[in-house]
Amino acid sequence: MSQITPLDRFRVPLGGQEIELQQHVHDAGGMSLLRTRIREGSRFTIFDIDPQTAEHWGRALLQWAREQPGQPEAS
Repeated sequence: MSQITPLDRFRVPLGGQEIELQQHVHDAGGMSLLRTRIREGSRFTIFDIDPQTAEHWGRALLQWAREQPGQPEAS
C-alpha cells in the first residue's frame, strides 16, 4: 500500500480545471514522487514525477510567470 499526503489543491481561473498536488510514497521501495492530478469535468489526468523533474518544471514555471507583463519583480 502506498502513502499519499495532500500538498495543495487549487482551481484554474480560466478553464476551471482543478489541480491537486500530492506526495506519493511507495511502500515497496520508499520512493517519493510528486503526484499531479488535473480534473477537467469528469476526466482526470494523473502523473507522478521525481524530485529532479519537479525542480526543473518548477523553475520553468516561475521563469515564465515572472516574464509576463504586469508581474512584480522577484525579490
